[in-house]
Amino acid sequence: MLRRPAALWTILALFFVAVGMWPAALAPVTLAATGLAAVLATIPGPVFLLAGAIAWLKYRPAPAAPATS
Repeated sequence: MLRRPAALWTILALFFVAVGMWPAALAPVTLAATGLAAVLATIPGPVFLLAGAIAWLKYRPAPAAPATS
């Protein structure tokens, strides 16, 4: 069963499709995604790799404690 907010958003999306306004309703989301892609494209790939390595080193799992008998 859908939660109430999800059901309301689904009904709203179906209304937009039925009325023919879906492209106009989706335009701000598409523009935001395009802007995000443009910003991410300006950052070189090695910077992402370095940021990932730093994050992994900072938040890596703690080593397991040795078993004692």
